[in-house]
Amino acid sequence: MIPYEWLERAQARISTFIQPTPLTYDEERNIYIKWENRQVTGSFKARGAFNKVLILEDWEREAGIVAASAGNHGLGVALAGERLGAAVEVFVSEHAVPAKVAAMRALGASIHAVPGGYPQAEAAGKSYAENQHKTWISPYNDGQVIAGQGTLGVELLRELPEGPATWLVPVSGGGLLAGIGAAISVVQPVRPRLVGVQAETAPFMHGLFYHGSQDGIPDLPSLADGLTGAVESDSVTIPLIRQCVDEIVLVSEEEIARGIAFAWKAYGETVEGAGAVGLAAVLSGKVTARPCVVVVSGGNVQPEEHARIISHDG
Repeated sequence: MIPYEWLERAQARISTFIQPTPLTYDEERNIYIKWENRQVTGSFKARGAFNKVLILEDWEREAGIVAASAGNHGLGVALAGERLGAAVEVFVSEHAVPAKVAAMRALGASIHAVPGGYPQAEAAGKSYAENQHKTWISPYNDGQVIAGQGTLGVELLRELPEGPATWLVPVSGGGLLAGIGAAISVVQPVRPRLVGVQAETAPFMHGLFYHGSQDGIPDLPSLADGLTGAVESDSVTIPLIRQCVDEIVLVSEEEIARGIAFAWKAYGETVEGAGAVGLAAVLSGKVTARPCVVVVSGGNVQPEEHARIISHDG
């Protein structure tokens, strides 16, 4: 388990660079919603990125930073690099969301588009960083990145009244889920039930959690583009999630679209597919516990795609 003290130190370290995000209570549905789409860069990923970049040695920042990303991790690293004076290069899939790529470029990051999906971008980025002697920052396979993501859980614990016994958290590589697991590990006498939510088109962590393997799992396109791609086989998040998570549920593309549209129509919030999976699990009835906490992890959706989804939802 990531020590809770790491999360407290991370929160103090990043406090001048990130912002607390709104927590609202929907009385009709008896759910609390944490709107991390309101975070700087529009995603929770800024928490882990800033925590990692801030603790690098000067020479590590001066060497230049390399990341691979579906978009949001790259945005967080790019912003941290801009604020702290480090050059950033981000490897992305050729299919990455254009709005996310444009936002990374606007923050000064150099972009390398790689044929294939996220796994190919990640492999290319790691190889490049090693060969060019640059500093690699994983989006999830790093204890300090996880600690930064876990500050969201620390923030939630300070905001929530007693009662919500189930927390719904998006999961792909597992950095956010493992970080929140570390945050709630200190809750006594009974910690909340922690549930990961993943797109059924790319259920890699689901396979690892239930079967100990991700062999043969499809990696199909998804509205939740930030949740696709296999998990590194040596990722520290795998044992952490087995230790702290109670369940991982899967949601369909139709359910994700409904979650995106619902966030807009019910709350006026723009949410990306990866951020909407918790709402999808609630609206579909796959999670029925109440009250529960739904973490909306990000809002960086291609505008045209968002318009299409909300116009087609009945």
